[in-house]
Amino acid sequence: MSAAESILHLWLVRHGETPASRDGFLAGWSNVPLTEIGEAQASALRAVLAAESFTSVWSSDLDRTVATARLAYGEATADRRLREIHFGDLEGRPWRQIESHHQQALLAFEGFQAPGGESIDDLRARVMAFVADLRPGRHLVFTHGVVIALLTREVGQKELVPTGTLRVLDWTNRRPLPAPAAGGGREGASPSRT
Repeated sequence: MSAAESILHLWLVRHGETPASRDGFLAGWSNVPLTEIGEAQASALRAVLAAESFTSVWSSDLDRTVATARLAYGEATADRRLREIHFGDLEGRPWRQIESHHQQALLAFEGFQAPGGESIDDLRARVMAFVADLRPGRHLVFTHGVVIALLTREVGQKELVPTGTLRVLDWTNRRPLPAPAAGGGREGASPSRT
């Protein structure tokens, strides 16, 4: 096997906008639909993704990621390990009403434990188990904001990506790669708090 054949690339897509992401509510494992804007965000990725070939295509099993995958690429294999962090008792609450110690711990990715839900360590364990099961190649993954933030932190980027955003990681060498842009150019990873 050549060095190129042993490389693992992750093409990570955050689902399109939902009422929860638009209005600043924690959705976690709740099934929320895409908004019209979210559907348009997903559809806009189709031209970019159609020009690429992938070893496999995955999505979280939650409706918003399954719908994003169908609009942006086509059918994907659902895997519940790709779900958003389970916010437990915080699900459905607006971010601005979450206790500041929970906000700070989640933003820092240290010490966060959702009451009645998951910790960052729980999330890391299940997401890393998913990645460990992937064989070398290019894998397209439709998932959620905190999952993508967890993975991008592993390559030295601390960001929360906007809905409908694509990030590409060279997982083998732990570095970000430029993502193709809709206009055929390249887009860099820009920080966002949405």
